[in-house]
Amino acid sequence: MQKRTTMRSVLAAAVLSAALVAVPVGSGATATAATSATFKQTFAESFRTNAAANGPFARTYANSWQPYPDGTGGMYWSGSQISAANGVMDVKLGGAKGAAGTFGTPTGAWGHKGGKFEVRAKATGGTANGAAFILWPTSNVWSEGEIDFPESNFEATPMLHQHSMVAGQESSATSVSTGVSWRTWHTYSVEWIPGKSVRYLVDGAVVSTVTKNVPRTAHRYMFQVGNWGAAGHLYIDYVRTFSYVG
Repeated sequence: MQKRTTMRSVLAAAVLSAALVAVPVGSGATATAATSATFKQTFAESFRTNAAANGPFARTYANSWQPYPDGTGGMYWSGSQISAANGVMDVKLGGAKGAAGTFGTPTGAWGHKGGKFEVRAKATGGTANGAAFILWPTSNVWSEGEIDFPESNFEATPMLHQHSMVAGQESSATSVSTGVSWRTWHTYSVEWIPGKSVRYLVDGAVVSTVTKNVPRTAHRYMFQVGNWGAAGHLYIDYVRTFSYVG
């Protein structure tokens, strides 16, 4: 995605805060035959309650969405850009304000050590802008590993990028194209077994399995969109996270 370096510096510097009590959502376990891994659902959000931008969305989804403070890096303004209507999270793309934040409860969003992470999304417009859905170290130490899926400009094909965990070489990554389009609905899943493997799926089909530079420490599941490009919308139908059981 264009201007990724600018987004990276803001990501590392962001400070998020929250004061609400966590409310666990979802239950049950699923097994992945190809890896024999088991994941237990710990969180789900389907954005079924309509909520306007500029306050109502943040209040309504306070147990599901932890935004960057408005004005972070002079780039991110989730308060004015994000709303919910007709069963989707609507991220407005206007070429002037971006949006970024973490999915999950105020206390539960920061401690993922392995797990499955799933989002169903599409984009309209927004050419020259793009999105990155990220598993980022809660410590903000880049060499603890970064997983991006999906990530690219909206006019391009969504990619996966699994970054180097060698200090000083973090910008290097294993990168694979999905071959699909942001312009139609797709479900993007990451199955992360700490220190062992990361498997990437689109609509349940495996795109790639990566076995090097696999994180072990706590990460958060989040997204960023930039403050450039044409007008448009990023729509998110649902988000689900699962813990790694074994």
